[in-house]
Amino acid sequence: MFVSPMELPALVEGLFQIPSIEKLNSLPSDHPPRFLMLYGSLRERSYSRLLTFEAARLLTAMGGEVRIFDPAGLPLVDSVPDTHSKVIELRELAIWAEGMVWTSPERHGAMTGLLKTQIDWIPLSEGAVRPTQGKTLAVMQVCGGSQSFNAVNQMRILGRWMRMLTIPNQSSVAKAFTEFEEDGRMKPSSFYDRVVDVMEELYKFTLLTRDISGYLTDRYSERKESAEELTKRVNQR
Repeated sequence: MFVSPMELPALVEGLFQIPSIEKLNSLPSDHPPRFLMLYGSLRERSYSRLLTFEAARLLTAMGGEVRIFDPAGLPLVDSVPDTHSKVIELRELAIWAEGMVWTSPERHGAMTGLLKTQIDWIPLSEGAVRPTQGKTLAVMQVCGGSQSFNAVNQMRILGRWMRMLTIPNQSSVAKAFTEFEEDGRMKPSSFYDRVVDVMEELYKFTLLTRDISGYLTDRYSERKESAEELTKRVNQR
């Protein structure tokens, strides 16, 4: 059944766009995919940090450019001005990245406050820039006991709120203290294999979407809002 925009009286016809396959074709970027890694524990032997470094090695081996944010010294949200050096560092990395990996321990059935603090310091909008919108995201967690998915489920909700493209796959490492060697490297296991799966999927989704993220996240409601603001500014009907 064909429906003309004229049959949709609530619609602003001039701002309505029909999705087009042609607009999904663009020249690919000429630089490696850029990934920012965040982890959620400051312990001396932090398994979320060890898992993050293992994932970073995989992304680097695939050809990606990886940066890992060290959350040590990052203040609680709103306890200092956003000109704090650690806040500036984190925000600059968020703008630089084309994809992210968030890795948290599960503590009291939830992600840690440290990881949430890092996410909370990244604004939804900074001037004309949206640091996270349209960027890919992979989520992982480490468990002290049996396998659980509370932390990754929470991070998925946050990823959606930050307007990120969270990939379907994820990793949850049970009894993490048994899965790493003394030197910090992850042992061969089905858990390690899943981490490889997740990083492969993240890399593929980033290649697929990074050059068209602006089109993928373009919204009718925001086009309408921008048009209304322009009308007020120039005093036109």
